[in-house]
Amino acid sequence: MRYVVYALIALLLTPLAVVRAAEFHVALGGNDANPGTRQAPLRRIQRAADLARPGDVVKVHAGLYRERINPPRGGTSDDKRIVYQATAGEKVEIRGSEVAKNWAKVRGDVWKTVLPNSFFGDFNPYGDLIRGDWFNPRGREHHTGAVYLNGECLSEAAKLDDVMKPAGEIGLWFGRVGEKDTTIWAQFKSVNPNKQLVEINVRRAVFYPDKPGRNYITVRGFIMRHAATPWAPPTAEQVGLIGTHWSKGWIIENNVISHSRCSGITLGKYGDEWDNKSQSADAYNRTIRRALKNGWNKATIGGHIVRNNTISDCEQTGICGSLGGVFSQITNNHIYNIWVRRLFAGAEIGGIKIHASIDMLIRGNRIHNAGRALWMDWMAQGTRITGNLCYDNSTDDLFVEVDHGPFLVDNNIFLSAVSLRDWSEGGAFAHNMMAGRIESRPQRRQTPYHKAHSTVVAGLSNIKGGDHRFYNNLFIGRPRQGGRPAGCGLGAYGARQAPLKTRGNVHYSGATPYAKEKDPLIVSDVDPKPEIVEDAGHVHLHVTLGPAPRQAATTLVTTELLGSTVVSGLGYENADGSPVRIIVDFFGAKRSKTKPSAGPFEAPAANRLKLKIR
Repeated sequence: MRYVVYALIALLLTPLAVVRAAEFHVALGGNDANPGTRQAPLRRIQRAADLARPGDVVKVHAGLYRERINPPRGGTSDDKRIVYQATAGEKVEIRGSEVAKNWAKVRGDVWKTVLPNSFFGDFNPYGDLIRGDWFNPRGREHHTGAVYLNGECLSEAAKLDDVMKPAGEIGLWFGRVGEKDTTIWAQFKSVNPNKQLVEINVRRAVFYPDKPGRNYITVRGFIMRHAATPWAPPTAEQVGLIGTHWSKGWIIENNVISHSRCSGITLGKYGDEWDNKSQSADAYNRTIRRALKNGWNKATIGGHIVRNNTISDCEQTGICGSLGGVFSQITNNHIYNIWVRRLFAGAEIGGIKIHASIDMLIRGNRIHNAGRALWMDWMAQGTRITGNLCYDNSTDDLFVEVDHGPFLVDNNIFLSAVSLRDWSEGGAFAHNMMAGRIESRPQRRQTPYHKAHSTVVAGLSNIKGGDHRFYNNLFIGRPRQGGRPAGCGLGAYGARQAPLKTRGNVHYSGATPYAKEKDPLIVSDVDPKPEIVEDAGHVHLHVTLGPAPRQAATTLVTTELLGSTVVSGLGYENADGSPVRIIVDFFGAKRSKTKPSAGPFEAPAANRLKLKIR
């Protein structure tokens, strides 16, 4: 009888425990007074966000929405997240801009419009300066505002007189905020702006919560453009066109993100009274200590997934994050045209720029025309950078700055003039193709290392340099004017305090081995001439490797082979603590367990290869 009573109680309680997730629909023809059903949709995405609860899905239907989504809450777990998604098969675009009308011709190609300050509400980007720690304005002012002609961004002029000159290929604009009105002057070469689509930034972000702790949110399938984002240094709140704002468990996937004044996606820290007042290594160490007191740990922060996005035309970073990106995965994104105009500079610019990439996976990204492609700055520990394609980056493909390791860089293709800028120690580099220079420098800054798979600081140390492992890589010389090799290969490490561990590397076209390198293979009769060819939406690598990758004295790269780092004392292992075994190549093909091929491709043919990379 007792069991019957228990069963009846369970049956009675079941309806109370099962709550069906709601599905809210948003459409341009909707009304915010509607319930949000498919038949009676809402008009604004923000209204759906206000209504959504953990487990709910917001489906947005085709059209262009001009709003900033500020989710007031997140989900409670990976199974009870709040999902925002474009309806399958429908094109949904969200912009942080508004249409600017009523242009009056000044002279030539110069026009102006006067807007009441009330047009902008409580945020006017034309009076909002870009500034902050490690920002270099290059002797002039820059604002978070922008002007777009038919989707293309004009460049901000340093002064009004510059706009009054004849227009170049890229038009200029200049803004001035008065007591009641904002005036914008712009060059519209050979067109009447009143007959074209002219837009201006009015919102700081497109999808960004105003407070931390909005966890377990998915944003999927949108086109998101035009945000008046501020400079995003590691010592301040990092606002992106879309950003996670010091939270846990977001998924940002399958979106097209472009034209952020500074950063596209941010996985950054919270804001506090120390924002943009901490421009030094010591000050950033204090930032880290404060973050630990504010809940910086695996249970509460990070663990995001950023995948399959296309990110372009941002003037600071495609993706950045300070502290808030720990334990995250950044995979299969296409990032390009970052820091193209170069009107300002600073120490926080790149395709992907991460501070504290603890146990982070950065895999399968294609990054080009980004200035610097990948920048792991401070606390790259447990980080794995694998299967990325980087080319045509003017600064470098990978910069590891003041990291003590262990971090693993494998199966990447680095083809820019500088493949690796190394101001770190304790890294493992395996099966990469590097066709640019390698630069190595020690650093005197005291920077942290951590307990394994944790944000807990175990100690501080400066960077003596070295203590790297280079196994089974291809280094390709890049001649300077006069035909001399330009610092390619491992020759830069001869003066480092801690020795390298090396074996199975192949050096082409004058690339130089490490002075104490074990079994280097030096190839002088094959010129690989790597070339990226983009055709019909696909990316191919043309390269000639000859027989050397299969002849090199390679060995399988494993946790046992790599050993432990000098400073942190930790071994190389996966984020879940399991051993590392590099048993597949760039394409996912299985490697030989006894004699894998050097470089990113297993058993490549000796003749000229034409490999479909993306």
